[in-house]
Amino acid sequence: MHRRLHGRGALFDVDPAGLAPRLVGLRPHQHRAHPYEHPDEPPFVVLTGARGLGKSAVLAELRDAYKGHTPVALIDCAEDQFRAPPADRPAASWSPLGQALLVLAEQLAAPVTGAGRITFPRLMPGLVAVAAGGWGDADSERIRREVERILLLNESGSWISGLAGRWAGKVAANVVAAATGTGPEVSGAIEATLEAVAEGFTGRRHQRVSAWYRTYPNAGGNPQRGLILLSQHFRDGGGSREHAERHLVRALLADLTEAYAGVLPRMQRLGRPLVLLDNAQSAPGPGLVAAVLRDRTEGIADRVAFVAARRGEGREELPGAVRRELPEVARRCDWTPDATASSRALLLALPPLSADDTLHIVGAVCGDSAVPAQLPAAAHRLTGGNPMGIVLLAESAARALPGVSSLGELLTAGLRPAEDRPPVPAYEALLDRLVPAELLDELTVLAAAHDHGSACVLATALLPDTFGPASVRALQTLLAEEGLPAVPGRFVGDPFVRTLLLLRLHLRDDGHASWRTAHETLIAHYADAEHARYRLHHELALGRTEAAVAHLRDLFPTADPRAWLRTLRFIASAPYFHAHDAEGRDFTGRGDRRAAVALGRTDAEHAVPEGADAVLHLRIRRLLHAVWLLADPLVLPDPQVCDRLRFELEQLSNLRPAGNALLWRASRDWPAAALAGRPMDGPGGADDADDGPDDRSGEA
Repeated sequence: MHRRLHGRGALFDVDPAGLAPRLVGLRPHQHRAHPYEHPDEPPFVVLTGARGLGKSAVLAELRDAYKGHTPVALIDCAEDQFRAPPADRPAASWSPLGQALLVLAEQLAAPVTGAGRITFPRLMPGLVAVAAGGWGDADSERIRREVERILLLNESGSWISGLAGRWAGKVAANVVAAATGTGPEVSGAIEATLEAVAEGFTGRRHQRVSAWYRTYPNAGGNPQRGLILLSQHFRDGGGSREHAERHLVRALLADLTEAYAGVLPRMQRLGRPLVLLDNAQSAPGPGLVAAVLRDRTEGIADRVAFVAARRGEGREELPGAVRRELPEVARRCDWTPDATASSRALLLALPPLSADDTLHIVGAVCGDSAVPAQLPAAAHRLTGGNPMGIVLLAESAARALPGVSSLGELLTAGLRPAEDRPPVPAYEALLDRLVPAELLDELTVLAAAHDHGSACVLATALLPDTFGPASVRALQTLLAEEGLPAVPGRFVGDPFVRTLLLLRLHLRDDGHASWRTAHETLIAHYADAEHARYRLHHELALGRTEAAVAHLRDLFPTADPRAWLRTLRFIASAPYFHAHDAEGRDFTGRGDRRAAVALGRTDAEHAVPEGADAVLHLRIRRLLHAVWLLADPLVLPDPQVCDRLRFELEQLSNLRPAGNALLWRASRDWPAAALAGRPMDGPGGADDADDGPDDRSGEA
């Protein structure tokens, strides 16, 4: 069983077996074989979803579960080492995929239980040929350094200091001599390199390498010419480089496959080699995935289990892939490829964690400290089951216990992201991991928007002039590529990410100036009666409640009860990050007047508008504040307010006989959901589709 992860048993379970042991052929953390589900060809598994769902944690757990038992390699395609060549290496002789193959081979070469190191006699000369294409003006020390690292891929563990060192010295000497001679620099360097490398091979290994590069297109049966052509194609870039890179990927997989060939290796090596790619949406990920899938489609078999993780859904890159939710593959993949390359991929969506998982994580992080009973459920509601969010909130709570009164306090409390870095507010640490850093300022402003049109007016008010409607659409596209959900009526669809961004907007400057400007801008944008609930939502965010109460009061006698409840729920979903005084102005204290209003403690001091039904007016006012408080994802639910919410909705149901059933059901469902840490769905709640405001993109 997996040791650290929650909610991922479908991957790591042993009995019955989860997906990992069925594909790798080994039980996690054990050197014990398990029958393959797909013995001839495993699916190329791609974990999908937005940031923070634990894709990287799954890959790290897979590495730890199989390291030492079968060859394992894990690379993060977003690391700096894959972004650009070293300062002293020309771009023409370097690529992210070439670097990835070197790093993967170095990890896969490590000895495992019952078997020695894997060597890479095919990949090694190909990488040397590629590197040699950039040695025209290199110094001998750099050449020696690059050659020695590549040559070590072919050492079996007993002669590293002897043969590898002699090879590197001979190659460096010959290349320097060739590069400073009278012949063509590049071809001379490559020929000298390959001659020296070839001398280091004898017997079967030399034959295998010769056979491999002898069949390179247009090599004419000459392995040295094949390597020179590969190097030239690599330097040419574009489609020629992709062709060369595919041949190098094929060399890596052929070397791995050979390590399992024969009677003795089959007895010594259990399971399949495991290659793990994190952030596979970044180079070298797409090229490596495409090369493997293409070869498998063309019948070039390998015996490697691949698991990649990428942000987004991968629909454009892998249109024919089979798509499954994690629970669907817990016992069987139900995967069969067709004639397309992308059908050989299995896209696996990692689900959010459950409320029980959240309870266990909070308990584990907080240890023996007394945790408020409602904290785990509230944390689950706020995060939506986002593993990263749950863990960071739990860490913040562990530092604050026993004085935790709201999740808002936990988000603004300081957390140290690393031992060598100063503490930052928890919400900043979360945003740093959940949204692209280069677009954080723009997303902070546009999180208050509902659609393209409202986003454009916010951009005009609070963002540079260069950020116009086209930039807004580009940002919407990026959110989809990141895997964040598209929700009608919300520019940023993920509730947790939107809450964090709005909190950052509120705290962006002294006096909440940006916060006020954003909401005043949207109030003006939704000035017409058709979009009254959007205008009232933003007025409520500024602490202005009178218009919302009047609108709901006047609408109640005639409106469809379902639509009325939906309007109530939407208006009351306005964010609340600070206290307001009786006039709606910012209040510097910690008081939250919503509970007092909801419980009727301010009824006597409230002036009912002339001509209004006082009983109905006060009831709607209490109800609005109760829903506003209980729908707030940053507040622990108040049982007294829940009781009052039930009572007020029940009394309203008596006033509308035709809508009695809906109102009465809401009086039961909403308080129960609030206490359980669930969104207040149900009649008029989030389960009723909100098409959002009209897209006013033509007006922006």
